[in-house]
Amino acid sequence: MSVVIRLARAGTKKRPVYHVVVADSRFPRDGRFIERLGHFNPLLAKDNEARLKLDMDKTKAWLAKGAQPSDRVSRFLDAAGVAKRAARNNPEKAVPRKERKANAEAAATAATASAAAAKTAAAAAAAAAAKK
Repeated sequence: MSVVIRLARAGTKKRPVYHVVVADSRFPRDGRFIERLGHFNPLLAKDNEARLKLDMDKTKAWLAKGAQPSDRVSRFLDAAGVAKRAARNNPEKAVPRKERKANAEAAATAATASAAAAKTAAAAAAAAAAKK
């Protein structure tokens, strides 16, 4: 059984509030869960203490049992100093979209050109072998 610590959406339309829950990864996002650890209100200001409430003792206990936090929850735990979040590396994200597209097209044309050159070389080799 894979146990995760994740957010479950609550609240009304356009007024989200999230519960931080421990659940089996196979359960639906807003469905059944094992234990509720706290809540998160994204509509409050970032410096407001009521924005995120977590029971750190329960959270640490579930992490010790092997529960895997979701990306957003791992950000919360990293900010609280409970668990270190692994740095991600996506070097293509820094390149503007137009340049990425141009680089991809250039690589595709280079690949087709090299394939065509290999095909003509193979045909020349076959013709040379036929002459002998």
